[in-house]
Amino acid sequence: MVASANLETLTAIERRVLWLSTSMIHHANRIRPNPSGMKVGGHQASCASMVTIMTTLWFEQLGPGDRVSVKPHASPVLHAINYLLGDLDEKYLTTLRQFGGLQSYPSRIKDPDPVDYSTGSVGIGATAPIWGAIARRYVDTAFGDTGSGRQYSLVGDAELDEGAIWEAVMDTSVAELGEIVWIVDLNRQSLDRVVPNIAADRLSRMFDAAGWQVIVVKFGALLESLFQRPGGDALRTRILDMPNPEYQRLLRCTAEQVRQRLPGAGADATDIEKLIVDLDDDTLLRAIRNLGGHDIDAMRLAYSQIDDTRPTVVIAYTIKGHALPTEGHPQNHSSLLTVEQYDDLARELGTDVSDPWRRFDDGSDAAALCTARAQTLRRDDVRPTPPPSVPVDMGRTPSGTSTTQAALGRALLDLTREAPDVAQRVVTVSPDVTSTTNLAGWLNKVGVWSPTERRDWFDDDAETIMHWRENPTGRHMELGIAETNLVGLIGELGATWSRWGQPLFPIGVLYDPFVERALEPWSYGIYAGGQSILVGTPSGVTLAAEGGAHQSITTPSIGLEQPGCISYEPAFAIDTEWTLFASISRLGRPDGISSYLRLSTRPVDQTLAAVPTDRAARERRRRHVVAGAYVLRHSPDPAVVLVGMGAMMTETLVAADRLAEMGKAACVVCVTSPGLLFDAVQARRGLSDAPTWILDQVFPASRQAPMVTVLDGHPHTLAFLFGIGGVRGTSLGVTGFGQVGSLDDVYRYHGIDADGIVGAALDLVG
Repeated sequence: MVASANLETLTAIERRVLWLSTSMIHHANRIRPNPSGMKVGGHQASCASMVTIMTTLWFEQLGPGDRVSVKPHASPVLHAINYLLGDLDEKYLTTLRQFGGLQSYPSRIKDPDPVDYSTGSVGIGATAPIWGAIARRYVDTAFGDTGSGRQYSLVGDAELDEGAIWEAVMDTSVAELGEIVWIVDLNRQSLDRVVPNIAADRLSRMFDAAGWQVIVVKFGALLESLFQRPGGDALRTRILDMPNPEYQRLLRCTAEQVRQRLPGAGADATDIEKLIVDLDDDTLLRAIRNLGGHDIDAMRLAYSQIDDTRPTVVIAYTIKGHALPTEGHPQNHSSLLTVEQYDDLARELGTDVSDPWRRFDDGSDAAALCTARAQTLRRDDVRPTPPPSVPVDMGRTPSGTSTTQAALGRALLDLTREAPDVAQRVVTVSPDVTSTTNLAGWLNKVGVWSPTERRDWFDDDAETIMHWRENPTGRHMELGIAETNLVGLIGELGATWSRWGQPLFPIGVLYDPFVERALEPWSYGIYAGGQSILVGTPSGVTLAAEGGAHQSITTPSIGLEQPGCISYEPAFAIDTEWTLFASISRLGRPDGISSYLRLSTRPVDQTLAAVPTDRAARERRRRHVVAGAYVLRHSPDPAVVLVGMGAMMTETLVAADRLAEMGKAACVVCVTSPGLLFDAVQARRGLSDAPTWILDQVFPASRQAPMVTVLDGHPHTLAFLFGIGGVRGTSLGVTGFGQVGSLDDVYRYHGIDADGIVGAALDLVG
């Protein structure tokens, strides 16, 4: 049972939090020099609607094991609370949205004070605690107790328009997560307007249908007391039935105008008039503002009703801009208090504009509560367990015909035999495509993770190839068909080293065409410090029979351009193994980095890889593969350099053979990572600190010649390679939506078949 603070003391802190959050934004916009004249921004109204909710949480409800995702526009409220708790130095209060200062939105990585979840991209940060809860449970079952605690999301009602919210809420795995608590700031305003049709009843039904407990906090104590008087039922009905814009307009009215407008024109108008006629102006104005999300006792009651056996949503009615001069204004989202309004607010709250950052006086009840809560919420320092050493090479050379997609499954199985300490920390996640992405063997070996053991009713069916054994020791997680959920989960699994000291190696597998659908939340997970591996397979127009709807074009460019990520597109099974192990080795550490592997279902003759048999030469090849490219066929004096990637290496080698028959010697380069090569080019120009040795090894000055690049994706991905030696070149790839057909037909259609490569080379060299 949570001990309640003195109401007067908690109210004093609530008022100070409002003042500090408002002042941070005021200083950033009205006081700090701004030579450029560009908008700084901030959201005083959005902060004000959250002040009571966040004050009651931090100063009365939260424990050290609880974690909170704060809605993006309420970041100054979080910083104000951290300041009062002693977790933020005063010098930062003047740096909101300043270079090196407090970020625009809460950031785990960039803010100087404690932030549990990065937010900013609407809807994405709100769902993160769901995946954080699953990640914590996984660490619990695999490595020991992480303690207990709720995972809170403070969500603006407009965020509920985002599809990512409902994809997460509706996933079947979420209904078992009793530690999840969402608090919806139902202020019924978006950026541009008062939203006319937002209704708690509709939202309640949606959450309830997903198995969530729903607690609605509509009114505060003052309004509830009025409802008990004669005419109170009529007043309650009038407010509940009133359209959102009409209610918001009341907040901009004088007391006399409220007396005229509030009764309405219904049959019960007279009863309402009689009820409010004896209320003094101050009480009347306070009453129409007395919504549950701004009433400390109403929020306390809501917290006390939380059922920890299933997820809970608390829908709290609030007013955007509550207690500010801008409250209720339909365009107050980004509006700022004037200097005069700010001065008036200081007088109303009993603060001083000349000393805006003053803490509570020593010996005061408020100061004592801040100190006590700071001690209660203090967490032990996380001491990360060093991740195990990942093997670099299993020593086998694949033969016969195989695919890079199949190589992924085999490499994971090899880890279970050759490096079980590494395999123990690998967690694969799939959105219902486990079998079609060649993970069936891995799943059969390691099982499916579930917090409790579940019976596999097909375990005695001889025709069932994939064994769905669910138990707490499983290392594969299966979600529904929602790619945003997949990347949200691997992002949080990839943050366990920093949250609970246990590194995991999360690998998410999805169809490559849907990487773009998952890109924003995955990118945001990387920004927030979640290190993971995303595997897109099958990829490109090589997926010929599926047609344009399932053929990815821009994903190689995404891999090149995504910050915090190294991308690979291996051509052969051995390349897949080497790049996968290198990617795993970069996870679960302070300087860790994510990876994206683009794989194919195209069967390829593995002897084309020409893997060296000499141990030293093989290691040299492996280092080149991991660094971004290697020379597959040498020519001391080439007429042309053919650069291929991934599935296109077969056509590239065929083209080289045909050119040789014409007396045009071709050097063949296999690119495994355009991004790493681009980093090396930038470093050579003094624009980064990446290693550059791979350029000298693969594109030496002694072998410069006209170049043809080809890949199963957009051709500009490799076009920068011409600049390494300043050579003429032609980039081949896919620039239009694909077609259904045979591989030969589709490659010919896009001009990336052997004929197209040979023709491009001859155009360059004659």
